[in-house]
Amino acid sequence: MKTLNVSLSPHIRSGGTTRRIMLDVCIALLPAIGVGVYVFGWRVLLITALSVASCVLTEFLYEKLMKLPVTVGDFSAVVTGLILAVNLYATAPWWIPVLGGVFAILVVKMLFGGIGQNFMNPALAARCFLLLSFSRIMTDYPVLDGVTSATPLQQAAAGEIVPLGQLILGTHSGTIGETSVLAILAGALYLFVRRVISPRAPLTVVLSTVAFVALFTWIRGDAVTLNYLAVHAFGGGLLVGAVFMASDYATTPVTFWGQILFGVVVGLLTAVIRCFGGSYEGMSFAILISNLLTPVIEKVTYPRPFGLEKAKKERKKA
Repeated sequence: MKTLNVSLSPHIRSGGTTRRIMLDVCIALLPAIGVGVYVFGWRVLLITALSVASCVLTEFLYEKLMKLPVTVGDFSAVVTGLILAVNLYATAPWWIPVLGGVFAILVVKMLFGGIGQNFMNPALAARCFLLLSFSRIMTDYPVLDGVTSATPLQQAAAGEIVPLGQLILGTHSGTIGETSVLAILAGALYLFVRRVISPRAPLTVVLSTVAFVALFTWIRGDAVTLNYLAVHAFGGGLLVGAVFMASDYATTPVTFWGQILFGVVVGLLTAVIRCFGGSYEGMSFAILISNLLTPVIEKVTYPRPFGLEKAKKERKKA
């Protein structure tokens, strides 16, 4: 007799696994890290290794102590470590990625139930924690060509023209993985082709940020130039945040219009912080705040079941 497999919805099966998806994200991050090594030196590898190792070890030890199944084999902790690393400066002392990794995994991920249960991006939460706790260390820019150079956003705010070639190739000051547009776009293309992420949220984040920056700059009475907008689009971690953090499965909406609205909210908050706040960056805090709004965004954008409105009207008439 043939047996039937009865299970809860959804009933559509996919060959994708968490491990495969996380491995794809790791591969997509390699070009940005590679450019970071080329621009800032081999210390980038130390920061990256410490970040990944602290994330993996923290998750392993917590699950062992709590007598839980060990899940480090799904590579989600490795992805958290890599994303944290690309958001740090190459000049960070060794204990910064270690402390950040422990905070990301223990406080933001495991204490809330593990992968998929965290309400905000663990790596970004760790970066914001480090920024608020050790602001001087976290803004210690790398030395390029023998001098400490300002970031493109700082140059643009001072009225300077930033060569677009620097933004494309990544030969300017910044965090390990945010500098090269080419490297980030290469990783994004890989994720799009592999269907790991949708371009909806990343594109909306970038376009919304540029639009709101242009609007707010015009309201302030400052000049709005193409170079200024290009720096905001390709500098300050916007692109790497849009691709690798604003598309996180656990902390972004699952609905079509929810992802669009999420991207608009991230763009608006980023522009507000950059134009009116005390930070030239703003991307990390914008995504974290938007993560907190994800349940509300999903609620207002969730499609209504077919026939629901008609049934409500019929009940009212009855």
